Parts: sequence; structure tokens; C-alpha cells
Amino acid sequence: MNGLPDGPLLAYYGDDFTGSAAVMEVMSFAGLDSVLFLDLPSPERLAAFSDRRCIGIAGIARARPPEWMDARLPPIFAALGRVHAPLVHYKTCSTFDSAPHIGSIGRAIELAHAAIPGAYVPLIVGAPAIARYQAFGNLFAGADGAVHRLDRHPTMARHPVTPMGEADIPRHLAAQTRMPIRLIDFIALHRCEGADRLAAMLQEAAPIVALDVLDEASLAAAGRLVWEMRNQGRFVAGSQGVEYALVAHWRAQGWIERDPAPRRVPALERIAVVSGSCSPVTAGQIAHASAHGFAAIALDATRAVDAAAWQAETGRVTEEAMRKLGEGASPLVYTAQGPDDPAVTALGAACESAGRSTSEINDRIGAGLGRVLAGIVDAGGPRRALIAGGDTSGHATLELGVDALSAIAAIAPGSPLCRAYAADPQRDGLELALKGGQIGGADYFSAVRNGGPR
Repeated sequence: MNGLPDGPLLAYYGDDFTGSAAVMEVMSFAGLDSVLFLDLPSPERLAAFSDRRCIGIAGIARARPPEWMDARLPPIFAALGRVHAPLVHYKTCSTFDSAPHIGSIGRAIELAHAAIPGAYVPLIVGAPAIARYQAFGNLFAGADGAVHRLDRHPTMARHPVTPMGEADIPRHLAAQTRMPIRLIDFIALHRCEGADRLAAMLQEAAPIVALDVLDEASLAAAGRLVWEMRNQGRFVAGSQGVEYALVAHWRAQGWIERDPAPRRVPALERIAVVSGSCSPVTAGQIAHASAHGFAAIALDATRAVDAAAWQAETGRVTEEAMRKLGEGASPLVYTAQGPDDPAVTALGAACESAGRSTSEINDRIGAGLGRVLAGIVDAGGPRRALIAGGDTSGHATLELGVDALSAIAAIAPGSPLCRAYAADPQRDGLELALKGGQIGGADYFSAVRNGGPR
């Protein structure tokens, strides 16, 4: 690694927990040991992981308004700046779902740029390894064996909070920020013209520069541009495509191993699963798991509008999960099976009837699923668990009292199996997978149980 400096190479904040784990996965399985904190760590806690090459903080900004960002993100960006890594990354969802009023990527970039100023802000969203492709600024994503433009994607076009009606990334982002936004397309990157294009763009005041990533060539070219221009653009935004691009460039230079040995862990007979995801991908995984040794247990999320009823409901499913474990099955507690599940409509109606915001109740559901999982673990349940749903993972993991994660095994691109760190010895060392709604094949739950894909 003679071409890389000593110490941390990258520090980052992820706008949700599953996406944060995905960054850690890319770096860890490239041979660059990483740690992901689930809250802003104290200097003493950070010092315990001083040997890591990548240091991340998982967050929940994707589900929060700009006012929340204004209050919470500046101290985090300042802390990341003090890590003294060459690059600081604001990690967005790979489907870039966001809006001016919720999960505003534009506002987050403005705040980060104020804390970590530079001549420009590179933006990489495409990541071919997870079927995310950007061409001429337009983002495409794979689903059900096909690739869809984002505004026609079967899930993202119907996202319950931030439906994506615009696939053009610069145009979508322009509604969230006043910073100028420019594009270097994949043709320029293929022709090695990226640096020249960027030099011309830097005549403007601190533009955001989106970099197309369509294939392995444009991926490595984007990584080279970001790395070589890091002194002018230390802060970078985008998906885990940022890390895939950097790793591709570092491998091309011979600075890190090209094909490090894959990491696996032993299979277990049973694991515990909680899911707050309503994506069709997760629905397919629940169906597959139900036919392969998992016991599906429906959690009535409408009960979350009343605190007492919700406590009773989470207690009920925890007891049911323990019974299923005793019968030899892996309990799978879920709130919905896909966007068309009547449970989704019922929850919306319950929130409206109770005069409660959907955001507030979703937070309560995520925390409740965390309590269910904590109850299973504390009662002597499996030492391996899975949380499905990006926002759910954030709330549930915090409820477990976990404060840091490190990747230990590859399961599916974007969702590794992790080792959890916690003050409670009953939960410290728990093996935990955090899965976003769009991540993984139909057999993902079984793969976690098996310690890796087969």
C-alpha cells in the first residue's frame, strides 16, 4: 500500500443505518479494516479503533427534515473533519430518494461544505456492483432482473415517503440546494477528460460535480478523479459508489489487493429476524424464508398509535418468537409483506384517525422492533440476527444498545454480516445484519443463517 497514506483514508456519515453498513462492507472486504459507530463517539471510544482505515457514523438524516439537519449535522461533520482522513463522505441512499422537505441531500451537502470547505463537491451515485448505473446524469437501478430508470422503478417511483419522480440526478438535486450543479458524463471519463472538464468547472464558486458511473471503466476513472483532486474536494457526497470507485482506482494502481479472500462465518441452525420494510424485495425474502425454516409472525403496526396497546403487541410477538425458537424455527417478525399488503393502508388510516404523524409512528415501530429483538436475545435467543428496513435498522439497533459495528462476512452486496459492540455483555458480540429494502436476493435471510451465500 505504498501509494496510500497511513491512518484513516476516509471518514463518513451515512444517512441511514443500512447504507452506512454498506460503505463499511466495501472498504472492509477490500482489505481496509473499518468501524461504524451508531452515534457520535467520544474521543476515548474513537481512540479504541484508531487503527481502522475507514471510520463511519450511521445516522437517520434520510428520514429527517432540513431543520433537524441544521441542528444535528454540523457537529457531526466537524467531528469527521477532525479525524484527519483525506476524504470525508456524506453517504446517500443508492437510489438517491430524497426531497426538499425530508432527507434533503442538497441541504446536507451545504452543511458539510460549510464545515469542510473545498473548491468543489464530487458526487457519485452509480455503483454497478449493486445494479446502480448513471448515464448522462440519469440514474438507473436494477429490480426483478431488469434495469429501470429511477422514475419508472417499481419501488422507488412508489416510495411511501420520497417517491422518485425525476431520474436526472442534477435536476432532482437542484430542487434541494442553491449550489451550482454540473456533470461529467461517462464519455468524458472514458476519454480521460475528467480532470480537464473539472478544471473548467472550477471557475465557478464551489460547484457540485456529478460523475457518471456506468461500468467498471467509468467507476475507476471517477475514483481516480476524486482521489487525485482530494485537496480541492475533500468532502464527497453519494452512495457507496464513492467507495467502490476509490477501491477500483487503488486496485488499478496496485496499492491494495485485487481479490482478497472472502470472509465467511459458520452456519447456525436458527437466527432471529425483525422487518419493518414494506418493499417488494423484502416481501419476496419473507416468502422464501417462510418456506425454508423461518416462522413468520405478523406484528400489528396499527397498535403503535397507542403506547399501551403497542407495548402489549410487542410483548405478544416476543413471546411468540420465543415459542417458535423452542420449536426449532427461526422467528421472523414483520409489519408488512410488500407495498400492497393491507397492513400498509391500515397503518396510514390508524395514524390519521389518531391524529399522529406517520413519521412519529414509524419511529415508534422501529424502536418496538428493536425491543422485540432485544427481548429475544436477552432471553437466550440466537447470537445472530437480521433487521430489514433502512429506517427500521436505525431505530432498532439503537434500541439494542449497540454503539459500533464491524463487518465480518459478505452476505449480499450492500448488506454484510457485522459484529456488534455494546456495553451490555449479553448483546456485545452479537452478529447482526442490517438490510435495506432493495437489497439482497430471495434467499437473503437463509444466507444470513448460513453465514454467507451458497
